[in-house]
Amino acid sequence: MPAQQKKLIFCTAGVLSFACALGTAAAVGTQLWVRGTILCTTGALLVNATGPELHKFIGDIQYGLFSGQRVRQCGLGGRPFQFSFFPDLLKIIPASIHVSVILFCTVLIVFALVGAGFFMFNAFGSPYETLHGPVGLYLWSFISCSCGCLIMILFSSEVKIHHLSEKIANFKEGTFTFKTHSEQFANSFWTILVCSLVHILNALLIRFAGFEFPFSKSKDSGTITGAVDLMY
Repeated sequence: MPAQQKKLIFCTAGVLSFACALGTAAAVGTQLWVRGTILCTTGALLVNATGPELHKFIGDIQYGLFSGQRVRQCGLGGRPFQFSFFPDLLKIIPASIHVSVILFCTVLIVFALVGAGFFMFNAFGSPYETLHGPVGLYLWSFISCSCGCLIMILFSSEVKIHHLSEKIANFKEGTFTFKTHSEQFANSFWTILVCSLVHILNALLIRFAGFEFPFSKSKDSGTITGAVDLMY
């Protein structure tokens, strides 16, 4: 492949990797990871609410990795409440999983920036071998993609398996009991998925530029090596 086309491919991959780093950093600071509704079961049972009356006991909740807000509805109108994971909710959430999600987000941002730098270096500089060359580009893309997958797996388990929304909804609630009525992952969560897919695309761009995948050897090189060995 001509050098100009390789430069264009590496520049494209570098821009995509840099955009992923910015997108992940923006996603970490938002409250748009989970959105849902919470049902005040205590109030609904007290008045035996059904049908349209049940909507008076359904509030809203949304949160991210550091903070969020909920609106509790117990038949008397909405009452908003702001909360923070650190240090308010540390005693009721799976703290080890939550901290791991934040840690992997940080690693994803760092390696996405490192990958962007090396993509640009390979586009406009003279690439070194080993980690500075194509093998390094595969490595940075693989680490970034793996971190993105781990973030989604860990956060999904925290929300679905550990019932994070219900724990947040019942935080500092002594009289009323809340139950998750509906919940769905919001924009920031899907941003991580898009970033993971972009890093897979970057690996394909490296292959498209003419570089073999790491640890793969062509049959021709093996044949030549064998012929040389027979000479001795």
